[in-house]
Amino acid sequence: MNVHLKVWRQAGPESEGRFESYSTEVNPHMSFLEMLDVVNEDLIKKGEMPIEFDNDCREGICGTCGCVVNGQAHGLERGTTVCQLHMRSFRDGETIVIEPWRAEAFPVIRDLVVDRGAFDRIIAAGGYVSVNTGPKPDANAVKIGKDLSDRAFDAAACIGCGACVAACPNASASLFTGAKVTQLALMPQGAPERGRRVRAMVDQMDAEGFGNCSNIGECEAACPKEISLDNIATMKREYLRAMFTDH
Repeated sequence: MNVHLKVWRQAGPESEGRFESYSTEVNPHMSFLEMLDVVNEDLIKKGEMPIEFDNDCREGICGTCGCVVNGQAHGLERGTTVCQLHMRSFRDGETIVIEPWRAEAFPVIRDLVVDRGAFDRIIAAGGYVSVNTGPKPDANAVKIGKDLSDRAFDAAACIGCGACVAACPNASASLFTGAKVTQLALMPQGAPERGRRVRAMVDQMDAEGFGNCSNIGECEAACPKEISLDNIATMKREYLRAMFTDH
């Protein structure tokens, strides 16, 4: 099949970006990133700069990949990362527009690669559990109800790709932060630092320049792991609770 691409090219954070057009012939069973590899091989043969894009596992579990495909974060397939897209999802002769995440807190490094260090700083602010070293407790020493463990597991499925920010008209990171707050707040191991954690993470999220949540729901629709908006509500409840407690 033949496809035509309009790809965002930007040499650096301070450079002016632009769309450039490419055409290529690919196998419909190729993944989307394999298609970009084919394009890059042709560009290198011509002595031109290849298209920069993030990728690692190519299995939808690391969150490294991420770009906007035809106006939607990660493309049109729901619950799917860019690296899990296949060219059979597109039509022969179709024009595919590819651009990076668009958010002030995610500055473009080059082409489709953005700096998502803001997420790392939110996690560093409180997305962890402090534990004392010593003998390991028995696995069943602290019993946790299935409902809580299931909810915590669902929140922990977030891979930190940034699609929620890219899809949100406000460029809000509330779904990401809410998922990280929720997975720890529901577990007894996270209880001692519960209040300090949510205050620190929400304050860091605001400091990074992300917008506010206005419950539009684009974040949940774009999330490849289908993280629920309920996590944002949990984060807001946790934050309100923390304002009236010392822990």
